[in-house]
Amino acid sequence: MRVPLISFLLLISFFLLEVEAQQSKPSEDLTPSSESIEFDKIKEVLKSDRLGAEVEKKKAIKRKKKIKRIQKKVGRYDIPGPERFWSFFSEYWLVKNATVLKWDFKKPDYGLEKAFKEFLESMGVFEIRYKILLVNSPDVSHFALPSNPNEYIFLLSVPFIRTLDLSKLEISLLLFEDYLRVKNDFFKDFVTVAGLESFIGGNFYEKKFDSKLLESVSSRYDDLIFDKGFSFKQQYKVTNRMNQMLRSNSKLWNGYYLMIGKIDNLVKTNILYQKYLKIYPSPELQLSWLRPGKKKVL
Repeated sequence: MRVPLISFLLLISFFLLEVEAQQSKPSEDLTPSSESIEFDKIKEVLKSDRLGAEVEKKKAIKRKKKIKRIQKKVGRYDIPGPERFWSFFSEYWLVKNATVLKWDFKKPDYGLEKAFKEFLESMGVFEIRYKILLVNSPDVSHFALPSNPNEYIFLLSVPFIRTLDLSKLEISLLLFEDYLRVKNDFFKDFVTVAGLESFIGGNFYEKKFDSKLLESVSSRYDDLIFDKGFSFKQQYKVTNRMNQMLRSNSKLWNGYYLMIGKIDNLVKTNILYQKYLKIYPSPELQLSWLRPGKKKVL
């Protein structure tokens, strides 16, 4: 096949240009340049850094998982802090004494929660939580147990309120007395034993659990609620505070005075409630403290 003359001449020109271009290049172009070598090194360093960062990232994730596992394990041995300890222990005590208190029974609906809430609001007490636990036993007539902050557990004996035929107002006054006692820390001051404050909120992981300390607290609960109760000084403080808060409302003050009179008569005539005087000393003295113009005697 014959190539046209023009095409042949163009091909020869292109070949000559390629030869000149190759000859004009410096001889060092035949070997890799220093810039090319440095670039390869940088690429290797970057690649190594990326691999190292990935390894460190995986190690960090592994460390975090290990720490979480340890924290979870140790957390199983946490002792409730002051915000939850008293609720936890009061409820534990209630379960422990279920057979004595007889709170597991079908309870009548007295509408006490609503009545007490309205009473508290009338006294300017808001934003507190409470549970009223009815018990079917005369051994505990009424009592307030410490719980979470701004939360209270009230025990109320159905035989007691039925025997006295207390109205909702009278029951609310009785519960409010108990509220003042527990709010003044009379309960906590009595049951707190040596070492309890440092025990609360602690952790016994890989340590010996001090069950004797909690047994001592439980025993103090028993002593206060079933046997020793409150002092005359504490009773006076509560009665005096009730007097100050109620005297501007004659209906409430008279209701309180009459309720104490009912209790005074009950403990003098009913053998089932003679122990009441050991827990709440002398309703008769309370009446004398409330009478105007009388010298207050402790």
